[in-house]
Amino acid sequence: MERGFLVAVPFLDLKRQYAQIKDEIDIAIKEVVDSAHFILGPNVSALEEKMAAFCGTKYGVGVASGTDALHLALLACGVGAGDEVITSPFTFVATADAIAYTGAKPVFVDIDPETYNIDPKKIEEKITKKTKAIMPVHLYGQPADMKAIMDIAKKHNLKVVEDAAQAIGAEYDGKKACSIGDAGCLSFFPTKNLGCFGDGGMVLTNSKDVYEKVKMLRGHGSKVTYHYDMIGFNSRLDALQAAIIRVKLKHINKWNDARIKNAEMYNELFKGSKDIVPAFVAPKTKSVFNQYTIRIKKRDELFAFLEKKGIGRMVYYPLSLHLQKAFAYLGGKAGDLPASESAEKEVLSLPIFPELKEEEIKEVAEAVLSFFK
Repeated sequence: MERGFLVAVPFLDLKRQYAQIKDEIDIAIKEVVDSAHFILGPNVSALEEKMAAFCGTKYGVGVASGTDALHLALLACGVGAGDEVITSPFTFVATADAIAYTGAKPVFVDIDPETYNIDPKKIEEKITKKTKAIMPVHLYGQPADMKAIMDIAKKHNLKVVEDAAQAIGAEYDGKKACSIGDAGCLSFFPTKNLGCFGDGGMVLTNSKDVYEKVKMLRGHGSKVTYHYDMIGFNSRLDALQAAIIRVKLKHINKWNDARIKNAEMYNELFKGSKDIVPAFVAPKTKSVFNQYTIRIKKRDELFAFLEKKGIGRMVYYPLSLHLQKAFAYLGGKAGDLPASESAEKEVLSLPIFPELKEEEIKEVAEAVLSFFK
């Protein structure tokens, strides 16, 4: 679809990224194929070391997906049947799924309407004798208020597992996401800031106990081949995916900086509009903008308007988890978490990927502004 001098603006274009690093990626893939070592092995071990160093933790454990990272991290932190884990309702379903997989109960706490992350001021009222952990989500690439969350966790002797699936490289008060809680979890899903060519994930931790348990859990509960210390899972990271992430990790700071620059340009273009609430970055945080999300009234109308213009856009997320059919057994109902329920009707994410051109950002912003005119 042509509009004036520009081709339609995609929401994400992974082909542009691949074109920039094609030679590096192709060499890395060929080396894995030639080695015939496809599961775990040297590539995964090297990535675990590099990722731990990048995130500022002692240990990293590669697993099959971001969802598995959350699940295994919770198990390694001692979460199990009958426990409760406090988390956000405004997130991808994997966050709550991982809690449910352990046999624990997800307990949803409303969000801060500016950051869309869990509101620490509302956590303590949901803590019970069954509460075992808090799982904050660093949504859209912006860390949650980790000082307040860690203070609460320390006071009540709770574990903290960071869902940093959207926040590789993000920082809170100078500390990288994944390095603050008892464990942190990354996703390497292709649409993430650091994405592989399939599924992949990692658990980061400073705890040797958590590290050793996750390593056992990912490999059927085994430390020594064919000897099983616990019931585990098949959640090993492929060597091909690890090799691809190792190449991309060398570029992540540059790519995150480009996302930040793109977000700043959007904010400048939207400045002064009474109809648009641009992306907000809280003090002490560095967002890496896995998504650039604005807030507007008439969101669904704008969504349809941009579709006609050929402009990519997404809604993350259109229905809060406490209202989803899958979690109806928890008894959630409309009105329980008003900030989350309001956000689900008003948020809209616009193209933000690093290779986005300045003229494309202007085209998107002008289209959004023209809708309100």
